[in-house]
Amino acid sequence: MILSSMSTLLKSGNSDAILAAVSATLERSDEAPFWAQKTLPYCKAILSVLIPLREQNLLFDPEGKAAGELTPELFLRWCDLMSLKTLAFTLAKSNNEGKLVRTKITSTVYHPVDLEILGTYLSSYTVNLIDENLDFPTRNYNLHIGITALIEKILKGNIGNV
Repeated sequence: MILSSMSTLLKSGNSDAILAAVSATLERSDEAPFWAQKTLPYCKAILSVLIPLREQNLLFDPEGKAAGELTPELFLRWCDLMSLKTLAFTLAKSNNEGKLVRTKITSTVYHPVDLEILGTYLSSYTVNLIDENLDFPTRNYNLHIGITALIEKILKGNIGNV
């Protein structure tokens, strides 16, 4: 069952294994290649920060509440482009301060998270990474709603099999 496999991969797999499972599912689906070209880089960008947070036991949701593990539901919460932008700024500030900030987590240990993959991805969709208050084009947000819907179908087992 795909949901079980993806849940297991998100809880303990590495980014490459998760991306391979998503890619394999997309290849077996009847989705247009356009969506695979958009979905895989988005997943890679999200995983590039969530996996390091998972490894540090510092996962949190978009409201800043601690999350015990990386579940399909938590992954989907971060698939919102605005939430992901906020996560990028939260981690940038955390990296600068040497501690996790803007969350309800009170850990004293924080190792900086590499933001290169996420930053490159967000910049490619004209998300301003200098001023958090600047908005990005609605068309980019709308595209990501479509990508998120596809990711949700994958995570819920509604297309393909892993």
